[in-house]
Amino acid sequence: MIDIIKDKITWNENLALAKDSDFYYTYDYHHLSKSEDESPILVKYTDGLTTLVLPLLLREIENSDYKDATSVYGYAGVLVLNIDDQFDQKKFHNELNAFFNENKIVSVFSRLHPYIENQETLLTGIGEVKTMSDVVCIDLTDTIENQRAKFNRRLKTYLNKSRKACTVIEGNVDEHLETFVELYHENMRRVDADDSYFFTDKYYREIMTSSDFKSELMLCVHNETQTIIGGAIFIKKGDLVQYHLSGLSEAYFDLNPIKLIIDEVRIRATHEGYKHFNLGGGRGSSEDSLFRFKSGFSKNFKKFKVWKYIVDQNTYKMLAENNQEKQLEDNDLYSGFFPAYRTPIKISAN
Repeated sequence: MIDIIKDKITWNENLALAKDSDFYYTYDYHHLSKSEDESPILVKYTDGLTTLVLPLLLREIENSDYKDATSVYGYAGVLVLNIDDQFDQKKFHNELNAFFNENKIVSVFSRLHPYIENQETLLTGIGEVKTMSDVVCIDLTDTIENQRAKFNRRLKTYLNKSRKACTVIEGNVDEHLETFVELYHENMRRVDADDSYFFTDKYYREIMTSSDFKSELMLCVHNETQTIIGGAIFIKKGDLVQYHLSGLSEAYFDLNPIKLIIDEVRIRATHEGYKHFNLGGGRGSSEDSLFRFKSGFSKNFKKFKVWKYIVDQNTYKMLAENNQEKQLEDNDLYSGFFPAYRTPIKISAN
């Protein structure tokens, strides 16, 4: 049986039953990160003692009667609330497929969670699961000393220098959030980030004040000038700490304030009993300078995967061909930008 959950109380009551979870699954995160044309739903599948949930954002497909579904930015995918020995995977797929068809959902895309097991297994046979990249994890169950011993040599040198010149403090939303946002935007402009990385003021405030998860704003203060030279938001839920957003002042780049903040959060989170500190990967799932920055802290990598599913192949091809003005071959359906009918149209310069 498939049920669709939209209210906050029922949504979070169901998540509370899961052994593994993360803030990316919560009602608040879905609502604060959705676009205007996206509607958050929690798809709940029940069969006997088995209960699975799948959070999605439903979207209308422009100039059509159809919809598609995607996941929030971050990590999501199927979450097991309970599963028994009689679980019939084919029945799960059939009911999920029937729900998509009944609601004219042409395709589904979901980022999967690198720290939650069996997601790929549960989805095998319905669409395609593709490995995109590695994400960097610090094992907080190890001792603080052993964690640091795994840092690369250059990182240790940077941290020693930073600790002499700076102090890390926990920020206050009313007093420090505006300063953080300025640093974050400065950082995004410096790296020429896409518009999607610039959020509304409402987003920053709500992610810091949600009751669904614990957020911390950590700031690096230059001891001599008492200037805030860097900041980062970290989100804690269950066994996980997520490195979410960060920004720093270019004038103090050589003091590596973000590296020092991450190191301080690592120590605090270990003392607090968390098990995993996820630093994430590179931009666009690539092993770039951002990935190299993060991998200086740990060589413990997790695989980041995505799930792509074309529910209605004929309609998908029609929509894609209308968008791209070229025929789409069956063996190309899952390659390239997904879904293909949302491929950004390139405007050539005159």
